[in-house]
Amino acid sequence: QVQLVESGGGLVQAGGSLRLSCQASGRIFSIRVMGWYRQAPGKQRELVATISSVGTTNYVDSTKGRFTISRDNFKNAVYLQMNSLKPEDTGVYYCNFWSPAYDYWGQGTQVTVSS
Repeated sequence: QVQLVESGGGLVQAGGSLRLSCQASGRIFSIRVMGWYRQAPGKQRELVATISSVGTTNYVDSTKGRFTISRDNFKNAVYLQMNSLKPEDTGVYYCNFWSPAYDYWGQGTQVTVSS
């Protein structure tokens, strides 16, 4: 059974940086898209960034220029480097591995940005 294990969340002051990691345990093949989503208190889960199997990236407008998504296909891992963090980036961050055959989610990691 595949599980996604996230790490790297925490408390940081505005302007600071964090790096989130997510790695799959178990056998998984041909991950078409890896992504990060977040859910702020009282709000719906939203897309933060995605990266395709060939490296094409997509970001929500509010994170462009500050966040960078990357992946390691050998390790079945995805990363999110977050710089210049703002209080509005606060939320629970979830990683997602998707292909037409499956849709896996991590358990979430809390990111809190203080002003």
